[in-house]
Amino acid sequence: MIDCVIIDDEQHAIDLLLQHISQVHFLRVVGTATNPIKGLAMITDLKPGLVFLDVQMPQLTGVEMLKLISKDSHIIMTTAYKEYAVQGFEHEVVDYLLKPVQFLRFLKAVNRMWTIHSNQRPVIEQDHYVFVKTEQKGKLLKIDARRITYIEGLSNYAIIHMDDKKKIITYLKLKELSESLAARGFVRVHKSFIISLSHLTAVEGNMVRILNVEQPINIGEAYRQDFFEVINTKMLYVPPDDTIN
Repeated sequence: MIDCVIIDDEQHAIDLLLQHISQVHFLRVVGTATNPIKGLAMITDLKPGLVFLDVQMPQLTGVEMLKLISKDSHIIMTTAYKEYAVQGFEHEVVDYLLKPVQFLRFLKAVNRMWTIHSNQRPVIEQDHYVFVKTEQKGKLLKIDARRITYIEGLSNYAIIHMDDKKKIITYLKLKELSESLAARGFVRVHKSFIISLSHLTAVEGNMVRILNVEQPINIGEAYRQDFFEVINTKMLYVPPDDTIN
């Protein structure tokens, strides 16, 4: 678990980050402040592992605060002004998020933080497993999340499709599953479907194809923007012909 502090002079920006953080199981908010002076004192007192730090604030800017915060606290900077990114990375911040902060871009940043955090801890056993309630009362089933190809939502329950074609019925809604599995490489693409990015083989217009699944899955309009933000982070761009030697 990583303790977080949010420093931003705009309460609505704090509220948005609180909403994002609530969907990530390894983050816990221990304090927020709209006043940078109070925020600095809070960081000194609470010693959080991660600070979400706004750049443009009265009295003390985020860049000025970077010089005062202990190196024991990692920083993710947030601002509406992309020109401050260079200054932030000069101070070795974890990442730089542009406002309004989109969830999938936020998730990429905190996953980077989790990697840093994990590398600082003794490795006991890599955790790839989740437990789900099954149709049998009182029974919990242990599942290797790496073997889930996609999840199909049906009313008040869901069908988890495994890479060996096995189907597991669980009495959880897609919203709950999406929030729990977001940090494990799963993304919701439709009101009825969550897919595993590691099993995604192709994107064809408004459809995605999953490894060893014959039928493509439609990308819902409400989920299209968030999905393609994830895909764009993996995109390889080819330079124009006249720049190729």
